[in-house]
Amino acid sequence: MALLVARPGLSLRLALHNGGARALNTSVPLAAVAATGKTKSSLSKPGLKNIVLVDGVRTPFLMSGTQYQKLMPHDLARQALKGLVSKVGLDKSAVDYIVMGTVIQEVKTSNVAREASLGAGFSDKTPAHTVTMACISSNQAITTCAGLMHAGVYDACIAGGVEFMSDVPIRHSRKMRELMLKLNKAKTAGARMSLLSQLSMKHLIPELPAVAEFSTNESMGHSADRLAAAFKVSREEQDSFALRSHTLAHKAQEAGMLSDVVAFKVPGVDQTVEKDNGIRVSTPEQMAKLKPAFVKPHGTITAANASYLTDGASACLMCTEEKAKEMGWKPKAYIRDFTYVSQDPKDQLLLGPSYATPKVLEKAGLKTSDIDVWEIHEAFAGQMLANLKAMDSDWFAKTYQGRSEKVGAPEMDKLNLWGGSLSIGHPFGATGVRLMMHAAHRLIKEDGQYACITACAAGGQGVGMVVERYPGASV
Repeated sequence: MALLVARPGLSLRLALHNGGARALNTSVPLAAVAATGKTKSSLSKPGLKNIVLVDGVRTPFLMSGTQYQKLMPHDLARQALKGLVSKVGLDKSAVDYIVMGTVIQEVKTSNVAREASLGAGFSDKTPAHTVTMACISSNQAITTCAGLMHAGVYDACIAGGVEFMSDVPIRHSRKMRELMLKLNKAKTAGARMSLLSQLSMKHLIPELPAVAEFSTNESMGHSADRLAAAFKVSREEQDSFALRSHTLAHKAQEAGMLSDVVAFKVPGVDQTVEKDNGIRVSTPEQMAKLKPAFVKPHGTITAANASYLTDGASACLMCTEEKAKEMGWKPKAYIRDFTYVSQDPKDQLLLGPSYATPKVLEKAGLKTSDIDVWEIHEAFAGQMLANLKAMDSDWFAKTYQGRSEKVGAPEMDKLNLWGGSLSIGHPFGATGVRLMMHAAHRLIKEDGQYACITACAAGGQGVGMVVERYPGASV
């Protein structure tokens, strides 16, 4: 394991430090959180508009290369928009603006939000734009919409996101691109033949896409492996957490809790796609048989305790509280506070939740104990457990955050009780809205008031959001 932490920086120092490395109980809770029975004040701020989440949907999240493989990204995003319109009974003319997140852009539909909105039947007078911020792209779509409404520019917006990993752009080599561009400009047959004579087999080698950091040239899986080693997160702990995620997601799916999913009759596919297809409850023995996926032979990240490549799209309707009342819409939650953070992408790539959580709770005037529902993006089981240990470490808070004490880790019986990205799937650009809808629906089901949503993202970035249950809200 020494090979994983053989460089100076966060990893080595944490590996040598015992603080904050206690084991966490990741067993499946026996029951959902009971009614809180607490009396809490609202987070409404005088002079600031209340922004509400009306409702949201997503296509079923599918493993890449399965039923969606013949589609394009805008097809999925269009389906999410159409599903939202149908679920809300939405008059499309009431929507002022649409923002959607994505990460790996299809070059033919670079502004996928616009193509999806037109395909879904929204007016060509409804502006739409696409944002990208790695795994928190649809969080960025949500907060972009909130900012536009807080500024008084619009009253009702749709935020969403899409990712389509079944067919990603694969580039020619740089030399091949240069040659093709010169060929396109060549005026004579002789000039074209001269250029073609320069063509060699090495020109034909494509540049394959990789989930890697441009700044460090390191895959996210390698970073997760090193982070798990630094925080002394064992393979057994990771497999246990992943099993917890799949077990909880399976229970939620069977119980009908994942009500944000809208069925999709995919062209060319016989059966209507109605549910996520990556939820698979395994056993500790089966999981233990898998070999390390990134750092071999001693790594602890495997296919069983990491999120998988996923196709899917999501969309949610947001508006000012006044607009909701005017339209007769019934909101589910208030969107209260949010913050974005960024750290060193080499040694702290996946620690976004550890940095975002204390900042967003401080903004909202809340403590960890005030949060009834936690929804944290599960990129890797090792990343999740490392963040929980960092949140629960006074040493980490003082050394890296300049804080006097730890923020405290969430209680496991409040965390991701309907599963998470490890089991449900993680279409990069769409997960933020999925987290938001799970948070809002769980607040209602579990009789809570406040939820905290947080996620890590490529580039060493992260997001923290606080939402509050809307009075009288129902699923």
